[in-house]
Amino acid sequence: MRGLAEFIMRGRWQALAVAVLGSGSLLFGWISASAIALITLRRGVSEGAWLTLWALLPAALALWFSGDSGSILLLSGTYLLAVLLRESVSLPLAVAATVGVGFASGAILLSLSGEFLQQLVDIFNEVIAQLESGLQAKSEATISLQRPGVMQVAGMLAAGNSAMVVLALLLGRYWQASLYNPGGFRREFHALRMPPQWTFALAMLAGGLWLAFPAHGGWAAIAVVPLMFCGLALAHARAAVTGQGSGWLSALYLLWLVLDPVKLALLGIVVIDAVLDFRSRWQNRYGADGD
Repeated sequence: MRGLAEFIMRGRWQALAVAVLGSGSLLFGWISASAIALITLRRGVSEGAWLTLWALLPAALALWFSGDSGSILLLSGTYLLAVLLRESVSLPLAVAATVGVGFASGAILLSLSGEFLQQLVDIFNEVIAQLESGLQAKSEATISLQRPGVMQVAGMLAAGNSAMVVLALLLGRYWQASLYNPGGFRREFHALRMPPQWTFALAMLAGGLWLAFPAHGGWAAIAVVPLMFCGLALAHARAAVTGQGSGWLSALYLLWLVLDPVKLALLGIVVIDAVLDFRSRWQNRYGADGD
């Protein structure tokens, strides 16, 4: 990945090639978004804007032919967060701002990609109907599974886009550090922690949306995205301070991906950390985090 970062920074046209080639694809769009983040962070807002505008052209074609605005949302959201990070030099602020990006993404999806969302709903409903038939063939009881609607799917996609925007921003920041400030990203990510009032506000927003609209959990998940990244950063910080190997982190990520209780537990730990500041306690106990 460092080689790709070096290629991007070699010149304007190399950066343009990376940003444009993957920008119309959801499979490689994260690479284009990360390139935009790197250029914005290193070379400035105007250079990042120039690159973003060119990268949006294939994304706009994808919207025209398929109705999917996901690539546009990913590229533009990453650029906005990169600008915020460059100007504020605050990773917590940039990560927290993804909540606004997420809700804006959901609104844009509903406005520009209604037909695309309906196609996804039809696909989900067809899969669920087949699953119901399979389950009923093995059971005498009538089985009825919940079917998602357009609003629910829009929330799910918006939450997914929020997570991808943060990942692209972090990758761009990692590339920048690996080229110009080795070890800097590690320190910055391990220290990722939002002020207590932000943490509590996001937790209350997520809980309120979940209770008010239980059928549209994706919209509540948008508010959870910054907290989840803070939780993962906290886990990396503990592993570094205590000297735990990568196996421990790999196991955590695996459990986090497949088990919802692990996700909820990690969110709870983040809320508690907002009060207790575990990192300070760990450093007092184990010593400073070595670089």
